[in-house]
Amino acid sequence: MSKAIGMIEFKTVASGITAADAMVKTAQVEIVEAQTVCPGKYIAIVTGDLSAVKAAVDAAKAMYPEHLIDSFVLGNPHEDIFPAIYGASNVEDVSALGILETYDAASIIVAADMAAKTSIVQLIELRIAKGMCGKSYMLLTGEVSAVQAAIDKSKAAIADDGMFLDSSVIAHPDKQMIQSIL
Repeated sequence: MSKAIGMIEFKTVASGITAADAMVKTAQVEIVEAQTVCPGKYIAIVTGDLSAVKAAVDAAKAMYPEHLIDSFVLGNPHEDIFPAIYGASNVEDVSALGILETYDAASIIVAADMAAKTSIVQLIELRIAKGMCGKSYMLLTGEVSAVQAAIDKSKAAIADDGMFLDSSVIAHPDKQMIQSIL
């Protein structure tokens, strides 16, 4: 059995909390994060064995399909995902800075996992809809070509759902910018 991460994102707090409760009652999963985010949406992120995470997410999706914004299940998420969610990544050098922004919360984690698995980059932060009116973004670093490849691949991974908003790659950002993001 493999480790997995799953997420639900609901339009309303009531449906989100009820669905999150169903997730932990349906399967043996651990809540990584469950909270209200801007603008009054509710997200729940769970982890556990792949089959358990899938069962939990499926149960939540089935409860209030009319309030569901997005969801995902990722098997074997990249190890940088969790520190980036918590803002606890240990980044020592920023050669190039990649930024990708989405309209929702769930797609940023899918994009970040894709980016981290595409090339040799390090995730710096995943800002999941907090203080962003429901939008989310990720910051990552590495060599310029690796960062560009990671951004391009993650952008393509979420573009079909219409959740991609914007992206940028900055080669050798100024020290003041680096200090402001670290």
